[in-house]
Amino acid sequence: RKLNEPQDLLNALLRTTNPVSILTYRHETQPVFKIPGGTVLPGSTPTEQLGIGSWSPGRDWRATGFFGNFVTYAEMLQLIIAVAVGLFVSLPVKRSWAGALLLMAIAGFVFALVLTVTRASWLSCLISTLIIFLLGSGRKALIIVGLLAIPLVLAGLFVLQQQRNVAFIDKADQSTTWRGTVWREGVSLLVSKPRHLLIGIGMDSIKRRWRAWGMFDQGRIPWGHMHSNLLQIALERGIPALLLWLSLLFVYGKTLWRTLRHSAGSGHWIERGVIMGALGGLVGFFTSGLVHYNWGDSEVIMVFYMIMGLSLAIQRQLQTTSS
Repeated sequence: RKLNEPQDLLNALLRTTNPVSILTYRHETQPVFKIPGGTVLPGSTPTEQLGIGSWSPGRDWRATGFFGNFVTYAEMLQLIIAVAVGLFVSLPVKRSWAGALLLMAIAGFVFALVLTVTRASWLSCLISTLIIFLLGSGRKALIIVGLLAIPLVLAGLFVLQQQRNVAFIDKADQSTTWRGTVWREGVSLLVSKPRHLLIGIGMDSIKRRWRAWGMFDQGRIPWGHMHSNLLQIALERGIPALLLWLSLLFVYGKTLWRTLRHSAGSGHWIERGVIMGALGGLVGFFTSGLVHYNWGDSEVIMVFYMIMGLSLAIQRQLQTTSS
C-alpha cells in the first residue's frame, strides 16, 4: 500500500497487531523495516510516535517496463536501440515511411531508456550509436547526430539529478561507493587462494557464503553480485574461464566485422543493418558490463543471444549467396 504521509503509516500500524514491513527509499537503497503492529512510541505528532527524524516524498520511480528491475530494462533497451539504429543507418532512402517509422521507434526506445535513469546503459548506448554511425555514415551525418545528442544528454543529466539526486560522475553516490567496496572484496577473495584463480569459488557460492567471507561490508550494503562481468566470471569460474569468455566475444566481434565488410555493396540493407546493430550492441554490452553483471541477467542475455543468432544466420546466408 502506498502511503503519502506519516499519519497514513500511523493509522495503518494502529489498525493491526501483526508485524508490518515498511519499504522506504533512501537515495540508492530501499531498506525494509519490520516493526510490530499496534504499538507506537510516546509523542504528540505522527513523526514522534513513529520515531522518524525527517521525511520527504519518495523519488524511487524508474522505468522497468515489463521487468522487475530498471537495469534489466535499460540493458535490453540498449541492445534493441543498437539494432534499430543500424537498420536506420543502412536504409538506402531515409526520407521514406520506413525511415520515419524507424526514427519513431528509436525515439520511443531512447525515451524509455532515459526514464530508467541508468547511467552505464546511457553511456553504452551512446558509444554503440557512435560506432554504428562511424561504420555506416559519413562525417556530415556524424556531426548532425552529435549536435542532436547534446540536448538529449542535458535532458538525461536533468532527469538523473531530479530522480536520483546524483551527478553523472559522483563519488558520494552510494551506488558508486558500493561498487568500489564489492570490487575490492571480490579481488581480495579472488587472489586469496591459487585455486580461486584457477577454478573460482563456484557458481552462486557468493549467495550462500558471503557472510562467512565477510563480504558486502559485512552485510551493511545490499548483497548480490560483483557488479562487473569480468570480476564475476573470474571470481566464480576462474581466470581461464574469463579468458575463454573474452575469446568468445572477440571471435563474435571479428565475425561481425568480416560479415559487415562482406556485405558492403550487396544491396541487402536489412542484413547489413542487423550486423551493424549487433556490432554496436556488442560494444555497448561489453562497456556496460564493466560496471554491471549484465551477462548474468537472463532477460538481457536472451536478447543478446537472439541478436547473435540473427547475425550468424545472416553471415551464413551471405556466404551461401556469394558462393
